[in-house]
Amino acid sequence: MRPGERQASGRIRLARHQIGKSRHMAMGTRAERGARGHDGSVAASMGRWGLICCALALLFGALLWASQSLAQEASEGPVEEPPIGLGVPGGTSGAASDSDFWREIRQGDGGLVNIENPNAGVLIRSEGETWRQINSVALPTYGAMYMAGMLIVLCLFFALHGRVRLEHGRSDRKILRFKTIDRAAHWLLASSFLILAVTGLMLRYGRELLIPVIGHGAFAEIASIGKYLHNSVAFAFMAGLVLVFVLWIRENIPNRHDALWVVKGGGLLPGIHAPARKFNAGQKFVFWAVIGFGILLSMSGIALLFPFTTGFTADIFWVINAVFQTSLPTELSPLQEQHYSQLWHSIISMVFIIIIMGHIYIGTIGMEGAFEAMGSGEVDSNWAREHHSLWVEEVEAETVAGKVRQSETPAE
Repeated sequence: MRPGERQASGRIRLARHQIGKSRHMAMGTRAERGARGHDGSVAASMGRWGLICCALALLFGALLWASQSLAQEASEGPVEEPPIGLGVPGGTSGAASDSDFWREIRQGDGGLVNIENPNAGVLIRSEGETWRQINSVALPTYGAMYMAGMLIVLCLFFALHGRVRLEHGRSDRKILRFKTIDRAAHWLLASSFLILAVTGLMLRYGRELLIPVIGHGAFAEIASIGKYLHNSVAFAFMAGLVLVFVLWIRENIPNRHDALWVVKGGGLLPGIHAPARKFNAGQKFVFWAVIGFGILLSMSGIALLFPFTTGFTADIFWVINAVFQTSLPTELSPLQEQHYSQLWHSIISMVFIIIIMGHIYIGTIGMEGAFEAMGSGEVDSNWAREHHSLWVEEVEAETVAGKVRQSETPAE
């Protein structure tokens, strides 16, 4: 080999050696980098698993503490579980839903409370919505319709038949029909009822009828006075009710003449006279309606004056169930008692007003001579014979008997 070729071959071998060394160094550098990357990923993975282990340890500790607490409570005695116990603190259902549970709440089923008022355990009172609909919509609407209907009927009857006149005119003779005590009891009951009716109707319809006319401020003053007047006069109404019942109960017992009076239309039509004693069938109907409705109004009024202290509705429902074999609820909450008391107070009041409208019509413009019975207490003899002929015969018989007794009494 020539010297030049040898030098070239040596330079090639030297270059190859340097290239191989460089590759070895590069491979060493990549290996070191790979080793360092592997070590970092291993460390990160170990960190994540460490956190997971810590969380599991905490969870296990919490479960262990909970199981020890439950075991301790079980050893101390049984405890009442909440309606839904899904392990959520407070006994709530969390994100889960229980339709039966919420249906019971919607129906007014009560839960347990730690305060003195057990009614606070009822979250939703469905009957309150029903009561609001009846009290705010149905009662005012139908009440106004029926009262207006009664007024229209009376006006039509008066327009068609006019006033019931005395067929034989007035006579010169008067008959005492009601004593002073009778008239006092009647006017106590009548005047108190009129005040109660006016104030009650004002409180029921005044917001819609009076506020647009007189404004909120004036209506507030009138309503406040009306409320106190209504609550106070109620006791006078109760006193008058007792007096009227005691004074007139004996003469308002139904008898065989009442059926004939009804058949003949009560003598309201011209030329037709129905025999009757001191009180005819129509007056007896008014009497018993006043007594019955008056008692119910008084009971419901007391329940409203002294709320949450009575159980009148449950007692009445029990009586109705016993008499008519119905199944009305007799286990009522205090709030249900108030709802029923308010509803029946309003309904009976409106029916009462409708009946008294007819009574006032007959006693004033509807029949000639009728008002005198409660005005002066004396009625015309012809009026008495046309409308209460049997009573006139009784009065005359008693008068004759009294004169006979006086004549037979020896003079001293």
